[in-house]
Amino acid sequence: MGKQIRRLGFLALAVGMTLSVGLLRDSAKLREDILRLHVVAASDGKEDQDVKLRVRDAILGSLEESLASLTDPQEVFSYVETMLPKLEQTANRVLQEAGFDDTATVSLTEENFPIREYDSFSLPSGIYHSLRVVIGEGEGHNWWCVVFPQLCTGTDTEKFEQSAENAGFSEALLGSLTGEYEIRFWLLDQLGKLENFLSDALK
Repeated sequence: MGKQIRRLGFLALAVGMTLSVGLLRDSAKLREDILRLHVVAASDGKEDQDVKLRVRDAILGSLEESLASLTDPQEVFSYVETMLPKLEQTANRVLQEAGFDDTATVSLTEENFPIREYDSFSLPSGIYHSLRVVIGEGEGHNWWCVVFPQLCTGTDTEKFEQSAENAGFSEALLGSLTGEYEIRFWLLDQLGKLENFLSDALK
């Protein structure tokens, strides 16, 4: 009886360690390989919120075709970094044509994000690479999506799964994001919340 208990204990420990390693690997995958677009409006006024979406569409239009041919995250980050001046010009052109005096700043950074649910998938809390666009004082509601893998447009389940697979997401991670493995997603979200808390505490 004692041997059986020890064997079950060792088995439970092995399963727990395997699960932990897998969760940490998936958490690192999300942090290292995803690029999110974060557009912050000047204010919550209707005109500022409307032009925010026009700026978003222009930014996405400038990146969509080029990013479609890239599969390596580091290549994506390098390319987007070289595009920052052009993207900023694009955003400011939209604002100028719309008759706004505000200007936009565009940067490539890392940000803390809360949990976010989309139509066909969810992203847990955590620190992500971010293409950040701030219009004017940046005091309005923001808008975000995923630039890489390309999930800002066409986020139905089939397109999401194809984009995620092309980006090297594991089956377990893909299932977590689409709601198939709810407990695993919850654990990833808790890891992300811990990352955010530690990041804020160190500021």
